[in-house]
Amino acid sequence: MIRVLYVNDTARVSGAEHSLLVLLGSLSGRVSAVVACPEGELAVAVRRLGVPVRAIPGTDLSARLHARHTVREAARAARTAAAVRSIARDAGADVVHANTPRAGLISVLARNGSGAGPVVHIRDSTPPGRLPRLATSLVARRASAFVATSRFLADQLPAGIDTATVPNAVDPLRFDPGALDRATARARLGLDELAPVMAVVGQISPHKGQADAIRALAIVRRAHPDARLLLVGSVKFASAATRFDNRAYADSLRALSHRLGASGAVHFLGERSDVAEILAAVDVALVPSWYEPFGRVALEAMIMGVPVIVTAVGGTREVVTDGVDGLVLAPERPQTWAAAIESLLDDPERRRAMGARGRARALRDYSPDRHADAILGVYADALGGRRPRHRPRGRRRSHDAVAPEMGI
Repeated sequence: MIRVLYVNDTARVSGAEHSLLVLLGSLSGRVSAVVACPEGELAVAVRRLGVPVRAIPGTDLSARLHARHTVREAARAARTAAAVRSIARDAGADVVHANTPRAGLISVLARNGSGAGPVVHIRDSTPPGRLPRLATSLVARRASAFVATSRFLADQLPAGIDTATVPNAVDPLRFDPGALDRATARARLGLDELAPVMAVVGQISPHKGQADAIRALAIVRRAHPDARLLLVGSVKFASAATRFDNRAYADSLRALSHRLGASGAVHFLGERSDVAEILAAVDVALVPSWYEPFGRVALEAMIMGVPVIVTAVGGTREVVTDGVDGLVLAPERPQTWAAAIESLLDDPERRRAMGARGRARALRDYSPDRHADAILGVYADALGGRRPRHRPRGRRRSHDAVAPEMGI
């Protein structure tokens, strides 16, 4: 059995960590897994799966150069790399799987020169700047394999890096509409059974587009005055390394809803572990991000049979087929989003059919077993000595066969 050390640079649980947890569950009994991560929320969730955890310091190393922060976090990254090197040796790891690009940098720094380089999971775009380019170049030279969650992300890597495109999976046991009652879910949330309800699920940050969703809601309420919007999520990242002032943005969302006369119609639910039950109460799910590297919440809504409207920028174009199992719209256009929401609210049969097609596609193309098989194939290539190689744009590794056709 292959021994795999999974490396994650943060204790927080966001999209990348949810995907890691699904992967660990689907690989149970197929690999011998150990997770190296800082103590905290993720470590607790991993231990619940019965997977051993080894604590590492972690780092908030930023793409932005800062005289004090960069030096401090670079030193922490070096200590984290030393810890990962020791853990990998003690665990006898055949493969080191870095769950994020930052974990990839730590893992290549931890490499002692023998054995295969790490498998690096690309779950978000590389930010612009000299430091990210240098880090990506270092990782590209020393990694054994790259995995991107979408073709959109694969194309953001430097030209010529050979990357396996393996979409994320969604857990059909956790997201099962047959096990959740809409009326009960609404009652628990204090929602009227007949009110139109939309939801945005994701960390609170400007690029997630919650402000645009509130603006769209205000327009929708002209024709549907009882419409409600659920904002599910919290500020996940607020350190000096973070691009946006997410705490100030969270405060601005409440002010915006008040200014638009929608204070009582916007429900700030915070971080929740019952996302499946919340989606069971929803008529339409929204992913209004400025861009989405993949769009996990779109899949979660689809498998719950909820029609979804997603941003046209990023990986969600590969998940949602416009007009078939959802709608794909340009971001930052609240008027357009409001019109699309109203078109679905006014046509219950279309909503039902769209949700049914979305669920069928999610079950077919994004199953945990299919995802796990593809990742095992990447491990096999890494252990076989294959390295990322230069190639023309447009060619795909064999693992890309698990990706469904792009929904454009």
